[in-house]
Amino acid sequence: MPDNLPAEAGAQSSPGETVRRSGTERLLRSIRDVVIRGGPVIALLLLSAYLTSATPYFLTESNLANVGRRTAVTAIFAIGQTFVILTGGIDLSVGAIGALAASVSAVLMTQQVTLFGVTVGPVDFGVGLLVALAVGVVAGSVNGLLITKGRIPDFIATLGTLEAFRGIALIVTDGLPVPSHLTATELKGYLPEQMIAMGSGSILGIPTAGLIAIGIAILAWAVLRYTALGRSTFAVGGNREAARVSGIKVDRTKIAVYVVSGFLAAIAGFLLAGRLNSANALMAGEENLNSIAAVVIGGTNLFGGEGGVFGSVIGALITGVLVNGLNLLNVSAFYQRIVQGSVIVGVVVFDQWRRRRFGA
Repeated sequence: MPDNLPAEAGAQSSPGETVRRSGTERLLRSIRDVVIRGGPVIALLLLSAYLTSATPYFLTESNLANVGRRTAVTAIFAIGQTFVILTGGIDLSVGAIGALAASVSAVLMTQQVTLFGVTVGPVDFGVGLLVALAVGVVAGSVNGLLITKGRIPDFIATLGTLEAFRGIALIVTDGLPVPSHLTATELKGYLPEQMIAMGSGSILGIPTAGLIAIGIAILAWAVLRYTALGRSTFAVGGNREAARVSGIKVDRTKIAVYVVSGFLAAIAGFLLAGRLNSANALMAGEENLNSIAAVVIGGTNLFGGEGGVFGSVIGALITGVLVNGLNLLNVSAFYQRIVQGSVIVGVVVFDQWRRRRFGA
């Protein structure tokens, strides 16, 4: 027995060795968390570094401003989509809502319209903006009510309203761009300068649309972090039945997030029309996919309950920089679709793997 004592004593780790091992494990765990949770930021930096070396035009002031304006619209769509996906839903109609809001607003700001026997318009910029926001709220409410009261799955409900909203926008605009198809006797002939400045202007060299997107992102982050709606959003996405049992109004929360999505889609559509100096019923056709891709790339769980606004903004930047880089490298539009689709699928596969592997 005494002969075994030294071996047993040697098998035990000294206090110093235990502390060092514990510190090393914490360090490795911290590095892993940074790599996993900071993956979108790292991906954006690596992509930007590659494009900087691959083309001399990427870091030019004009190109960066262009990326900022284009990405701002996608980011705003994606922020609204984030609220919906955090509850475990999905909104396929955001692009159509943006187009409808911009089209209705543009028509009212550029021509006279007869509503219920009353002639209205052309209205000024402020009224036009309020009309666009109201259209977004109404459209979002329709989505939310169909899903909660009609008990229609999110995917089917928003797929249906996608077509319905596009159809209404086509009726409003007669299927033509606004204001280019209108005659000088019935319109101002142009969209308001304030609208154009919002979409394509700059403040101190920074795109106005980008500043608006940053402001919306900060406000949305505060709502999710500090308000009852934010807590309810995460709770419903994490476990709907548990949220219901704890007293959270699940249907009310679902309606609210779709209203938020519609409201932000209207802002994004308004900015897009300002950048294009025209509104039409078929604009923002790719933003349904782009917004979902940005949210997923940004790390939000497609099944709800986990994610955030700033991740979606980074995701929007990645998609915007990727598309811009492919254009600068003269990659065919056909191949661009393959690349974008592959990136989305790859990110989702990685996201699901790391959740199973690390529970993160």
